[in-house]
Formats: sequence, structure tokens, C-alpha cells
Amino acid sequence: MAELQLQHLDKIYDNNVQAVYDFNLDVKDGELIVLVGPSGCGKSTTLRMVAGLEDISNGHLLLDGRDITQAPAKDRDLAMVFQNYALYGHMTIYENMAFSLTLRKENPNVIHKKVLAAAEILDLTAQLNKKPAQLSGGQRQRVAMGRAIVRNPKVFLFDEPLSNLDAKLRSATRREILLLHKRLNATILYVTHDQTEALTLADRIVCMSMGHVQQIGTPLELYDRPNNIFVATFIGLPPMNMFNTVFEDGKLKGQGFEVELTQEAKALLAKWNGKPITLGVRPEDIAEGGSIPVRVTTNENLGMTTLVHGHMGKNSHVTAKFRDWASYREGDVVNVHFNKMHFFDPETTNAIRKEGN
Repeated sequence: MAELQLQHLDKIYDNNVQAVYDFNLDVKDGELIVLVGPSGCGKSTTLRMVAGLEDISNGHLLLDGRDITQAPAKDRDLAMVFQNYALYGHMTIYENMAFSLTLRKENPNVIHKKVLAAAEILDLTAQLNKKPAQLSGGQRQRVAMGRAIVRNPKVFLFDEPLSNLDAKLRSATRREILLLHKRLNATILYVTHDQTEALTLADRIVCMSMGHVQQIGTPLELYDRPNNIFVATFIGLPPMNMFNTVFEDGKLKGQGFEVELTQEAKALLAKWNGKPITLGVRPEDIAEGGSIPVRVTTNENLGMTTLVHGHMGKNSHVTAKFRDWASYREGDVVNVHFNKMHFFDPETTNAIRKEGN
């Protein structure tokens, strides 16, 4: 496979609207990188610049050390899988998968071997004589992946490939992409707005907002040590709770509630005495039993877990994810404690950490 380097990429359109700012990323050989963020954040634009479908305004794109910034899309040795499959309805599955190789006028025997090999990997052998309309959405997406596989590209590019599938098919196809990645040791750049896909698929995640990279790291790093409030609330489901507090007398004081802190947390926040701090707590880090009262508004049973929504004090909405089945009713008060807390500067929105961490 290959290594891909994105160096200071900008995308500025003719109307001076900038979609991507100073994007830097080194994709290692065999690595699966997921670009994640809300609609309009610049992730698909970045992928299209890599594919050669959008011009690069500034910066350089290197494939195995070779500058391909200005190379035409057909000469980049990359294969893209789109969300809408882009299959030819009048062709069989075999013909769709072989199409790019036929255009290259490769030897028919070589084409046949490559198509059969890709079909076996994706469990499509029995479907090769069918037309796309005869297949399910998940099967059609596998055909689109097969069409990319037969080209034997250096890098696979996936642009929200699962967004047109229902929840069950999304989960199944996600597993197939993971198996494909491991089986081929493929270098993959994958775009999605779904943070569940990002967490389950990625070796590393690039989290983007408004054209800027917010954080690059492993799924655990983004989940456990978010750089800022945006990453903290985008990664994780349900999203992290955020509370407006002030650090006073070794405690975080909100509207009608107080949070006791460990000695380590007090030392971290020593310079913030008397100042506002945004407190972040993931729903799964809230546990029953403690000194913080929550007045329940709704109770959602999800089987082995329960989502409890309520308020701390007057206006601080909170969502807790308890590990067991709970049956709270509106108006009930449950006392909780926080197993882990995150602290953010409300002005910069950046995480408050020890220097060097």
C-alpha cells in the first residue's frame, strides 16, 4: 500500500469562501484514518482534494514521497467509494466491477481473476450475473468497494459510504470494511459525520469543525482527552454534559449545586480560583449514590443501561447513563457522583490540563 501526506492544504473557492484551513496529516502505510465532523466542516472537501476532484488552493499532497498536488485524478493511483454507489444499472455486477480495468484495456484473463478475487473477499460471487437493482443497499455498497479493490490502488478513499443504509445494514457493512482493511492491509482515508463509525473503525480520528482540524488522535484519546469543548461534545453518545461553574473554596459551584474535587483537581485549578470554569462530565461517568441531587424529568430504559435526564439546581440539564435498569419517574430525586470530570476554559473552550499534557 502507501503513505499519504497532506501538507498545509487550503481550499478557497472563487468567491473567496474558504472551506479548509491549513490541513496537515500524515497517513501511515496500512492505516485507517477517519475524518469526522458535522455537515459543512470541510471533511468531504478535503477528501475530494486528495482524490483530485477539487483543486488544492495551497499546500502539497504527497503519495509515497511523490508530489501529486497537480496530478490528474486518473494518475493518482487512488480509488474512491461514494455514498451513492455510482453503479451502472444496465451492467451486471461483474461488468461494474471490471469496468475500470476494461477501460485500461487490461488482459481479459487478468480482469477475470481480479474480479473473482474481489467478489470472494466481499461475498459477492453468487451475485456477479445480477444487475444492481436486484441487490440490497448493503450488497450494492460492497460492489462499489469491489470495484475499488480490483484496481489495486495505493489508497482507498471512502466518502460517507454507509449514510444511505439503514441502521442494521450500517453496522454489518461497517464490520465488512474493518475486515477488508485487515485482510488487504489497506491504507484508507474515510469520511463520515457519524462519530460511532469514527470510534469503531479508525486507527486515528481527525475531528474537524468549520474547516479547521480540532484534534487528531486515537479514538480513545479523543474520547478520554478531548482538546476542547467541540471535540468533547461531538465525540461520544450521548454527548458530554457541560455545566457553567465557578471554582471557589476548593469546589466547583454551579446554580444550585456544588461539586467536590479531588486534591489533584484542586491543584490543577489552583490558578482559577474565583474564575468561571466549564465542567464536562460524560453521561457514563455519572453514577448513583453521592451528594449531588438530580431531579428527574425522563427515564429511558435501553436494556442493560438507562438514560436518566434531569436537572441539577435550577437550570443545569444533565443526562446520566446508568449501567442497570432504572425506573425513576418525573419529579424523583436521585443523588449522584461524578467518576471523572473534564475542565475547560469558557473563553477559549480549550481543555484545562497540566502543562505539557
